[in-house]
Amino acid sequence: MSRGRGGGRRRPLGRRPGPGRPGPGRPAAGVPARRPRSAGSGGEEIAFPDRAHYVELVRAYRNAGFELCADLCAVDYLSHPGRSLPDGVEPERFEVVVNLVSLSEKRRVRVRVQVPEAEPAVPSLIEVYPGVDAMEREAFDLLGVRFEGHPDLTRILMPEDWEGHPLRKDYGVGRVRCSSRRPGPR
Repeated sequence: MSRGRGGGRRRPLGRRPGPGRPGPGRPAAGVPARRPRSAGSGGEEIAFPDRAHYVELVRAYRNAGFELCADLCAVDYLSHPGRSLPDGVEPERFEVVVNLVSLSEKRRVRVRVQVPEAEPAVPSLIEVYPGVDAMEREAFDLLGVRFEGHPDLTRILMPEDWEGHPLRKDYGVGRVRCSSRRPGPR
């Protein structure tokens, strides 16, 4: 323990992973290890579940102490089909990326799910992390990835009558409507 200002004791910043403890490249306790994994450039764990086991794996991370879903987004890899993935993971056009954080262990894990163009849908995580509501709606609105079981999967950024999904790589250039109204006097 170190002493802070005023002579008070401070808690250590975090425990480093030791033998048998989870750390970069080692899954957290209770998380199935049979899914393809790799380590990112920062040493964080990256898991690649298939769509059928996506919610199960995220729930296992939640139960293992990853109490925060920091981000959920979708990516369109139309123009980058040859990206690097671990053995056993087939690249698809879309990918849903979820970043989970364990505040108590000061660890992160990224979950990457491949989503085919023919059926761009994955199960919703709203039962596991209720805070993903707006994130799933944004991914649906801008890229067209559906989250099955989401209670209100409606547009969140674009008008309800908008056609298409503007962040898709094949969304037509010049299709964005512009308002002809000029701003009023200030």
